Amino acid sequence: MKKNLENNKKKKILIVDDESSLRILLKKNLELEGYEVKDANSSLEALSILETEYPDLIVSDILMPGMDGIAFCQELRSKDSGQLVPFLFLSSRGELDDRILGLSQGADDYINKPFEMKELVARIENLLQRYHLFRMEIQKLTDKYKANIESEDREPLPLTPAEERVFWEVAQGLTNKQISEHLFIAPRTVQTHLSKIMRKLNLRNRSQLVRYAFEHRYQAPTEQDMNEGEA
Repeated sequence: MKKNLENNKKKKILIVDDESSLRILLKKNLELEGYEVKDANSSLEALSILETEYPDLIVSDILMPGMDGIAFCQELRSKDSGQLVPFLFLSSRGELDDRILGLSQGADDYINKPFEMKELVARIENLLQRYHLFRMEIQKLTDKYKANIESEDREPLPLTPAEERVFWEVAQGLTNKQISEHLFIAPRTVQTHLSKIMRKLNLRNRSQLVRYAFEHRYQAPTEQDMNEGEA
């Protein structure tokens, strides 16, 4: 337990379920594991929360009034800022076809109700670890291209200094929330810059942006370069 408290104290989890007793149970147990937990009683309430902040992981039911969990997951994945957030379905619909549907719509894992809390915690830790390793791999690729960057001049990115800052944050795998905290700007401002970047570079999603940066072998500018560009 102590180890989990040290490792997970900054990790935020959003629970989405219309059953209040289950939300209370999950919130209590996950907080004991060291996570910071928010909960929503519907998909619409969860989407409202996501307008201002993104968690490190989402646990969602499928059968809910109004927008169900499948539609919620699809809506999340349709947004650039929600494409990489680890997502786990927690549902009483345990048939094979149900699990396949959930995973095919963007979920990273699926666990049936009733469940053992230890198993849920283990799956959450696994998803967070996989995301962490993914971020590390992106950082390694970034460092590799920085080290092997060619010396010849390249056509500069057709972006403003503010947009270029966001471009490099996204290229390193950061979420909109993390970029917002790093650059001290609002999440909505991050999304506005990202939309302009995608349009200017003719890109459709964050994965294409990462690939674009590496394939064109652009070098991340230093803080001095950015300041000079704004001068």
